[in-house]
Amino acid sequence: MGQGDDGYFDERAAARYDEFSAEMFDPAIVGPVVDLLVELAGSGRALELGIGTGRIGLPLAQRGVPVHGIELSMAMAARLRAKPGAEHVGVTIGDFATTRVEGEFSVAYLVFNTIMNLTTQAAQVACFRNVAAHLEPGGCFVVEAMIPDVQRLPPGETIRPFHVDESSWGFDEYDVATQALTSHHFRVIDARVERHSIPFRYVWPAELDLMALLAGMTLRERWSGWEQHPFTHDSRRHISIWEKPATAP
Repeated sequence: MGQGDDGYFDERAAARYDEFSAEMFDPAIVGPVVDLLVELAGSGRALELGIGTGRIGLPLAQRGVPVHGIELSMAMAARLRAKPGAEHVGVTIGDFATTRVEGEFSVAYLVFNTIMNLTTQAAQVACFRNVAAHLEPGGCFVVEAMIPDVQRLPPGETIRPFHVDESSWGFDEYDVATQALTSHHFRVIDARVERHSIPFRYVWPAELDLMALLAGMTLRERWSGWEQHPFTHDSRRHISIWEKPATAP
């Protein structure tokens, strides 16, 4: 799932991650995510797949929910461990599609398009099965993911801009035949332009529903955002919640 032991989030990327993703750390964005996860966790534990530097895991733990994270990048995990409150968050280094940790969880979650870091359908299916194995009966799996922008691609074109300002540019490159998506990030740093490209596999909500079904889970909710507005044909992203049966079939 990436290049080297840390995937595409090596020491250089980890050192700048919080700065470059600063808007995602805004309490107005983090708050509704944590509120929902607190509700779903109840008196149980939460498992974050791709916990990164702790954007969601740390404030969730501060709300009294026991949190454990799986993270491929040791560099990202090191940034988390250096933050206040990190002693209350457990971290296991590994690929979240296959890595197992001890115990059961009442909620597992994957936010900020991280399901797409798994670049094959087989790995995404394995992730759902791995989550189901970790969840207690009645537990929930929460995924936040973008809706692929392919309907806005002019015929014959493969690239869509997703961010442009005076010092940084971002472009998504689509391959509709394979559902491959490469995000290209360009930034001006010390009067130089640096490029960072990350491969993804985009995935449709209906395909995720089938992956959940294969893992023995069923769709409970789907919204267009953390504010829980209805999901429609105009939605640009979705928050989906699948539930593991409360009793064995």
